[in-house]
Amino acid sequence: MIKTFNYLFVTCFGIGSFRYAPGTITSLITTVFLFSLFHILNLSSIIILITLLLIFIYSFYAVSNYIKDNDNKDPKEVVVDEFIGQSIPIYLYEVSHGTIKDPQEAVLFYLYIFILFRYFDIKKPFPVNFFDKKFKNSFGVIFDDVVAGLYVVLTLIIFMIIKSKFF
Repeated sequence: MIKTFNYLFVTCFGIGSFRYAPGTITSLITTVFLFSLFHILNLSSIIILITLLLIFIYSFYAVSNYIKDNDNKDPKEVVVDEFIGQSIPIYLYEVSHGTIKDPQEAVLFYLYIFILFRYFDIKKPFPVNFFDKKFKNSFGVIFDDVVAGLYVVLTLIIFMIIKSKFF
């Protein structure tokens, strides 16, 4: 039972088993899912944060359990790390400055976040590649995407500073 649950968890209910671009599809579904939580269901950011933290914490156990008997320590079907990495900049965007976001503005920023996250996750600039190559365990699987998500946050902060100073 726990093995089946872990499989469903690490593959985001089977999305990781898609033949083509499972990480990109997971990131896109995560983007739509979080937009729905924030802008359609209007869930509290605290409830969303607690949910994301629980997913983050449990993912270490689930990924570790899934890859322990696998020669490949970062199999492509494990996509919960994409969910986590994509969630970081979206959540921080939504709670930034405590302001209410216009849904049209949010869609545009969600698109930027999605594109930037996929870029950093695929290109793996330092230190993303460090975590990807150095740690062949659940920590490495998850943290390269966490760092990619933080790169997105940094990029958006720089963009907003430049925009406020020059435009």
